[in-house]
Amino acid sequence: MRVPISNSIVTAVCATVMFSIPGLAQAQDRAGELLEELGAAQSPEAAARAERALDMEWSKSGSAVMDLLLKRGRDALELQQTGPAIQHLTALTDHAPDFAEGWYVLALAYFQAEMLGPSMDALERTLALNPVHFGALRGVAAIHEQIGNEALAYEAYARVLELRPFDEAVTDALERLAGRVQGIEI
Repeated sequence: MRVPISNSIVTAVCATVMFSIPGLAQAQDRAGELLEELGAAQSPEAAARAERALDMEWSKSGSAVMDLLLKRGRDALELQQTGPAIQHLTALTDHAPDFAEGWYVLALAYFQAEMLGPSMDALERTLALNPVHFGALRGVAAIHEQIGNEALAYEAYARVLELRPFDEAVTDALERLAGRVQGIEI
């Protein structure tokens, strides 16, 4: 049985954690390299490798406590336990508001709970912190499509495909929306 981490414990631990500025700069450089590698990938396998490495880079908060909250939130999501996921991820974003991946996973939890407004808010925070977060862009596209904003969905899906060229689901979405958004030529 897991014992939930209280906000006061997280606050106390966060107060003692120092972020390494050189470490963060190196992580950003590595993420940039991986993003370029992903965009230039010549095969789905090469793209998948770059994407896995990029996901790992984006998941590093610089704090063991914040990484634990992220892991617990993801674990709860995997078990379809949206309430506990939202609790862990809200604690994470409260204490690490500049950690884009925390906002992204919180958006996934809200989406799983069918809370589209809070999900979109969290996706917007993600993109404000990391404008090339293709997962967040894909989430924005999916929500826009779901609520009938097909032109905005199309634009977001197109941006995802620029960053992540081997995403079949996004390619399918673009094809599905193209006729409705761009019109049919006669």
